[in-house]
Amino acid sequence: QVQLVESGGGLVQAGDSLRLSCAASGRAFSNYGMSWFRQAPGKEREFVAGISGNGISTYYADSVKGRFTISRDNAKNTVYLQMNSLNTEDTAVYYCAAGRGTGVVTITRLCASWGQGTQVTVSS
Repeated sequence: QVQLVESGGGLVQAGDSLRLSCAASGRAFSNYGMSWFRQAPGKEREFVAGISGNGISTYYADSVKGRFTISRDNAKNTVYLQMNSLNTEDTAVYYCAAGRGTGVVTITRLCASWGQGTQVTVSS
């Protein structure tokens, strides 16, 4: 099991960009598909983006496709979420999660480990 720590959240204006990072500790980081989820106040946690263990396969929610990019550096045990053209609907707590295998994980109950979350607030 991996331990995850997110960073990079903050307050930005609509149209701005932000990059989130998730540092993982534990063994064999490349053995885990990694994903970003987010949870807005009063809403359920939702999938944002995922990447396979080898970094070749990626998958995005329709709401962020073309604006967000997920990537990973297995040498640094880190996964990133580059967020461009942010809007107020992107305001949420963003969570990093590890799957149980190398594939992309899009469902919360299939995630084995979670970070503590980082707040992203987009003002109009």
